[in-house]
Amino acid sequence: MNPTVLVAYATRCGSTLEVAQAVAQDLKARGYAAVVCAVDKVGKLSAYQAVVLGSSVRFGRWLPEAVGFVRRLQAELKRLPTAFFTVHMQNLGADAASRKNRLAYIDPVRAMVRPGAEAFFAGKLDTRRLSLGARMLCKLMKTANQDLRDWSAIHAWAQGIVLSRTKS
Repeated sequence: MNPTVLVAYATRCGSTLEVAQAVAQDLKARGYAAVVCAVDKVGKLSAYQAVVLGSSVRFGRWLPEAVGFVRRLQAELKRLPTAFFTVHMQNLGADAASRKNRLAYIDPVRAMVRPGAEAFFAGKLDTRRLSLGARMLCKLMKTANQDLRDWSAIHAWAQGIVLSRTKS
């Protein structure tokens, strides 16, 4: 029987869901049974042998529902192999300040559960899918629609993550 991996996600506009679906597709190609589900639809983790969790970033942090998922299931997550991915539109550089800011996105989550793997992916901005307030803010800041996702990097990460328990 193939191990079943939950690929859970929190998204505002759908970009993180699309990344989660790509990760699940790659896990399936590696022989896992992968289930994609929004974090607010997940009850217990007893049916899964590993968890990949992704969230988009708003105001410099993972979405509250993703943090709540980790808080609520912290004990179970600590017993399972885990991997976290973040989809974001800022701090995309290779410089030390960008790296530090990216890591800070998930500091509260990492304090609860230490993942076996982490990745940060540039995201997609589609202002038509934002709330009215967010659209107005983007217009004020002259922020354009853009898709910066690097599908090669996403697939490479998904094909390389280790989802077996290697630590005690």
